[in-house]
Amino acid sequence: METLFDTVRRYADAHANPTGIALTPISGLSTVRATAPSPLMHDMSRPLACLVVQGAKQVTMGTQQYAFATGDTLLITADVPTVSQITRASIASPYYSLVMELDPAIIAALGVEMHALQVSDQTAVKVGPTDAEVSDAALRLMRLLDRPSSRPVLQNQLVREMHYWLLAGRHGDAIRRLGMMGSHVERVARAVAVLRHDFAETIPVKRLASVSGMGMSSFHHHFRAVTSLSPLQFQKHLRLIEARRLMMSEGAPASVAAFKVGYESVSQFTREYGRLFGLPPVRDVQASHAAA
Repeated sequence: METLFDTVRRYADAHANPTGIALTPISGLSTVRATAPSPLMHDMSRPLACLVVQGAKQVTMGTQQYAFATGDTLLITADVPTVSQITRASIASPYYSLVMELDPAIIAALGVEMHALQVSDQTAVKVGPTDAEVSDAALRLMRLLDRPSSRPVLQNQLVREMHYWLLAGRHGDAIRRLGMMGSHVERVARAVAVLRHDFAETIPVKRLASVSGMGMSSFHHHFRAVTSLSPLQFQKHLRLIEARRLMMSEGAPASVAAFKVGYESVSQFTREYGRLFGLPPVRDVQASHAAA
């Protein structure tokens, strides 16, 4: 009988792009494949569930480091900066995982139906064994990829079921706060959406506070509590991560990448890039190409 590992491996092997990611026709669902341990990868992670079906990975958020491997699920329940690394993968035994972005609207609707009112867990990153019900729902969702005529009928209910089992599991409390309208997490998420969309622009903090429906002082406090960064630091991370992608994936010179993401000074860009990634832009690109 086909397992979740079988379906993820088959899809990832057939569809992974050069970075190892294979998007699926189901919105928010993707697979990841790697045949060697990876370098450190900086990202602004969206809320998601990552089910590892082979290999191992570690993720660092702030001072906290989380290691997870085959049979584990990583949950990220807020927009937070992470540094991750695939630590166990080879050509003979690649790293495979299934990633599903969490949908706050589904979580909110399920929270009402489940009569779940208490939300006390404020931790943005969780790691634990994958619940059998989550794995089963994920398997049936992956099997839909082979049945395109069935997807319009069954896709939404299977995505909803997977969210349900995640909510019903050991870390449901941390996930539930994503769907609480008017909660600090939900309000901060509105500002994060603006930052993600307009990261190359100059965005007054007053505008972000207004979008979130909070006063300036309250907004600063809750933004940092949720994301671990100030709004300015968050935007800076977004800019630098996109600039690195432009240089690594598209071959853009450092000066071009800097201006594209909103920097007016290449020297400032170089300094801030080195602080985040450990090397100045040109040396970072050279080191990445040498390791490839």
